[in-house]
Amino acid sequence: MTLADGVDDLAGAAARGDTAALDTLLAAIRPEVLRLCGRLLPNREDAEEACQDALLAVARGIGRFEGRSSFHTWLYRLTANRARSTYRALRRRWLMEAAGAPLPDRPDPRRTSVVAGTRLDLLEALDAVRPELAEALTLRDVLDLDYREIAELLDLPEGTVKSRLHEARRQVRQRLAGAG
Repeated sequence: MTLADGVDDLAGAAARGDTAALDTLLAAIRPEVLRLCGRLLPNREDAEEACQDALLAVARGIGRFEGRSSFHTWLYRLTANRARSTYRALRRRWLMEAAGAPLPDRPDPRRTSVVAGTRLDLLEALDAVRPELAEALTLRDVLDLDYREIAELLDLPEGTVKSRLHEARRQVRQRLAGAG
């Protein structure tokens, strides 16, 4: 039995109401969820916040896990959405705190690493496109799911997934180039 099989088994048991399986599952997936959040969010503290939010969403939503796709595929979608939600909440909080002060157009390069700045630019661009496009792009280009996994997860034909990705990439590219 592989680790993935064990996690799928735990997820199935947790989905059926086994609280001990849920506790074990949450402990087992936490490092992976934190790593995934860290791929999207530039600050460790922000990734930790998104990780906690994602784990809470898993605990609350595990009963809706139907097993149509692997648990990891389901988890990736949930985690990507929670990381993007955390970013939007943090951005709103920052904007409210900065009300009245002039806001910089871009992160200050003296205080932001190139990697963090790039992630912030990507999150800004993703936030500006339709949610279904942002979700497909995040699942494919950030979390490295293949087309088949995304199609199963979103309950769409692969052709639709590819079409959404093409449009999302086009829009994000425009935004990153400053044309949008």
